[in-house]
Amino acid sequence: MANENENNLEFKPRSVGTADYIPQFPDGVAIPACPGEEYKFLKLYSDLVSAMNDFNKIDVRRIENLLIEICHMFRLSKAVTRVFKNPEDEQKGISETLSCFDTGENGEEIHSLRFVTSVMTISTITVYMAPDKKRLTEDEFNKVDLVMRTVVSFISRNRMKELVYELAFFDDYGYPNLRNWNNNLTELVMENKAGGKLAFRYNLRHFELINQEFGRQVGDVIMKSHFSQLQSLVGEDGMVARLGGDNFLGLCPGDKTRAVVDYLTEAVVKTPKGGGVNIHTSAGFFRIPSERPATVGEIMGSIISAFRVAQTGGMDNIIFYDDSFVENKDKTMKIQQHFSEALERDEFRPYYQPKVNVITGKLVGAEALCRWFMPNRIVPPAEFIPVLEQTSEICRLDLHMLECVCKDMRRWADEGRELIRISINFSRKHILNTYLPETIAEIVDRYSIPHELIDIEFTESTSEVEFSDLKRMATKLRDMGFYLSIDDFGIGYSSLNLIKDIPWTTLKIDKNFLPEETEDKNSVSNIMFKHVVSMTRQLGLECIAEGVETIEHVSILNYNGCEIAQGYFFDKPLSVKEFEQRLASGKYEIPQ
Repeated sequence: MANENENNLEFKPRSVGTADYIPQFPDGVAIPACPGEEYKFLKLYSDLVSAMNDFNKIDVRRIENLLIEICHMFRLSKAVTRVFKNPEDEQKGISETLSCFDTGENGEEIHSLRFVTSVMTISTITVYMAPDKKRLTEDEFNKVDLVMRTVVSFISRNRMKELVYELAFFDDYGYPNLRNWNNNLTELVMENKAGGKLAFRYNLRHFELINQEFGRQVGDVIMKSHFSQLQSLVGEDGMVARLGGDNFLGLCPGDKTRAVVDYLTEAVVKTPKGGGVNIHTSAGFFRIPSERPATVGEIMGSIISAFRVAQTGGMDNIIFYDDSFVENKDKTMKIQQHFSEALERDEFRPYYQPKVNVITGKLVGAEALCRWFMPNRIVPPAEFIPVLEQTSEICRLDLHMLECVCKDMRRWADEGRELIRISINFSRKHILNTYLPETIAEIVDRYSIPHELIDIEFTESTSEVEFSDLKRMATKLRDMGFYLSIDDFGIGYSSLNLIKDIPWTTLKIDKNFLPEETEDKNSVSNIMFKHVVSMTRQLGLECIAEGVETIEHVSILNYNGCEIAQGYFFDKPLSVKEFEQRLASGKYEIPQ
């Protein structure tokens, strides 16, 4: 009678198409004593299965050596395994190819298997034999088949582990994700290795314009190249991860601060065709303290606070966190808490800053600027506008301001005053609202104000949405008869693209672009200003210079053909009552 345990030695691999089973000998069962090649095969196969199931440490070298011996035993010339991430990659022939055995002899395929995992990764294995070698017997073929199933099952199982890791810690484009970042940062904090390092959050400014110029596919390559260069810069002691879109997180050793700051301020990235593109970022930094432990929450909160300031801080797009941010955070919370009540109490009111023709002195328009009148003080716009920009509340405020302006204009018309065009600032956060043009038209029509007397201003330097959304929105507003201004021209990126593709009616040149009074007329600033004005006029756009504060500024505008000015030389933003006095006179004196 046979030993009871011997009946348990039969291997029963599942059918092709599964990849979650590796046959193995039951615990405590010895390899049977059998002669020659049979024993050798069972020993090799048993060792192979054992090596593949050693979950403490997979010894790849040992597995390869055992497979080489088995291939020699069955006179094979080559064995190749391929792993495809998905069926699409299999169709394209994109795979990870593994081949630990290849004699270099020209062989013909004698057997091939294909396995598909539950997550749709695909593994194949193919073995080859030289024509001059003895063909496999049926028994040998079955043994080769068994080994092949075992190998491809092992590879599929391990590849599935890697894929699960990739899905958990990397996004669809191969970037380390937020979970990856949190795990690594938590580990550093727990091991007290984070002190002295520099944490940061950043986004690529105006990257949608790069996508528009080069196409999204090339844009993805440029973004990945920028990311990879930063990865190399922070080194093995640092890390970079992607939050989504063009938003990222990073960590680097303290001694690499200058290099990282310089890189994020401006970096030249090569395009696939060999050209170069300048990449700028808005970035918030936090130096993790060495003298005391810092929590993950503190680190994340600090870089997010600094990043928000960098996004709304005007010209300074690189911001380091400091303790004053705590106070600012408290102010931010108070503003957000009181906003709705203040809106209901009509505490937000328009002030009007005149726009004047510098040749005739005629009052030709005005910009409505928001002021917040709290019961005990007036809140400066620089204090509440950036806070509201962080949420959708800014959209409510913009529409409220439009309605306030329409009310004033309706009253002026009813009083027999001559109406002039008024511009209202709108955040780009509106642009994802498909119905914004209809909403604007409904408010304006409610007060029977002609559309051509309303000018919607979008700031050129912000970049919250895709370029195509801005173009769609602008085109719709123009078709409805509204004027459309690009504000702060000259301080953002790729402004010429904005002019070329979006139907603006007015271009407002930022005061930082205005030449200094003491500059020679052949200076770079004067030449650039002259050509911007000339280009604007040739395109049929109205050109307005902001920040006009002196008679010398007026002379510069006259000399370069820019006819309309806005600035303190003529008037500061005025209350409704003061502005009505300017409407009554309708003209300013221009000193000669």
